[in-house]
Amino acid sequence: MSGGKRPDMEPEGLHPDTLAVGFGYDPQDAYGAVKPPIVLSSTFAYPSAQAAKDVHQAYFDGPSPERDAPYIYARLDHPGLSLLQKRLAVLDGAEDAAAFASGMAAISATMLAHLKPGDSVLHTTPLYGGTHGLLHGPLAGLGIRPVPIADGLSRDSVAAAAETALAHGPVGVIHVESPANPTAGIADIAMIAAFAGELAERQGRRPVVSVDNTFLGSLLQKPLEHGADLCITSLTKYAGGHSDLLGGSLTGSLERVGPVRMLRTLLGTHMDPFTSWLLLRSLETFPLRNGRANANAGAIAAFLRDHPKVAGVTYLGFLEEGSPAKAVYDRQCAGAGSTFSFKIRGGEAEAFAMLDRLKVFRMAVSLGGTESLICHSATTTHYLVPLEVRREVGVDDSTLRISVGIEHPDDLIADLAQALDAVGTGGNFQTSRGS
Repeated sequence: MSGGKRPDMEPEGLHPDTLAVGFGYDPQDAYGAVKPPIVLSSTFAYPSAQAAKDVHQAYFDGPSPERDAPYIYARLDHPGLSLLQKRLAVLDGAEDAAAFASGMAAISATMLAHLKPGDSVLHTTPLYGGTHGLLHGPLAGLGIRPVPIADGLSRDSVAAAAETALAHGPVGVIHVESPANPTAGIADIAMIAAFAGELAERQGRRPVVSVDNTFLGSLLQKPLEHGADLCITSLTKYAGGHSDLLGGSLTGSLERVGPVRMLRTLLGTHMDPFTSWLLLRSLETFPLRNGRANANAGAIAAFLRDHPKVAGVTYLGFLEEGSPAKAVYDRQCAGAGSTFSFKIRGGEAEAFAMLDRLKVFRMAVSLGGTESLICHSATTTHYLVPLEVRREVGVDDSTLRISVGIEHPDDLIADLAQALDAVGTGGNFQTSRGS
């Protein structure tokens, strides 16, 4: 187009690959720059005293607090954050979004905004170690009781947990992690959301249903479409995708996201301008990276499933036909993702020996990066989870979590093969250790 302002991109009919590249940004807003600039200013000038009053009134008292107000101070909002949130919302199919300095910042603010002392919170199992620590540590210390749901596919299990929770106080939040970290366990989001409606009739208020969508992300699972109120994602993982930033997001309705974003302002856990810019850059290749990693994961999972020194693999693509988990997976997910766990035959000694032999895989926590990562869950990501809880949910000394990256699959399989083949039944190398 020549002359005038280019109309903003409309999401209707466009694929996520296209929306991830350009949605929400008009080059004419930034001197014609094809890519959005980084705006590093910590504060923004008012054109007049009356404008200053008006913008604060819009921020704190408007129909959609802070979302549509002009910029005031970067802790409240800034141009990169605003653009990123628009793009995150459209990818999740949400009305609104809020971006945070980390995934745990998003989870913490969500819980604090929607729970109060005397409430209970139901949660699926297992949970990411940080989430488990938050619920069973600081929140429990505030008089908020966490109650686990043994089986996220069973309404009876959810109902039993709710009875336990209601004995303490109203259920304020039902937090779902699906697929679960590190077991890739599936929970039925639609069933749990429907149960939350039943609880509303009983206790006078509907629990907020939040879903940690980190393992699959917006391209492979859309919790809001299945009845969840809020979708939480660690942007550090697949959206960021390069293991070089920290971030978290919350998407949902204006009604549900607004209070959390206002609390973010008070807590100071917003995402900074440079990280917002990095994420906007990373989102553009998200679909490409995701597709390659998912294809690699399928090949690696098949290799591990057939290896004599592997006792089991939790890859979602291997769910048994006719099982409740497979039925929910087919309805709820668009793919198996690229993070899963496997159990080596033996225990910690065998797991450690295999890990120390790897050359291409990086031994580190986190997931969803371009590089392939692996870790021993019991002694890293779930170290603070009590032993009895780890055993109950199937995270034992033989459990290894693997995040498959975008390297050539033949190299990744060869690396796993040589590491597994070099480990004897007692955990010792059959050959000398590689460099």
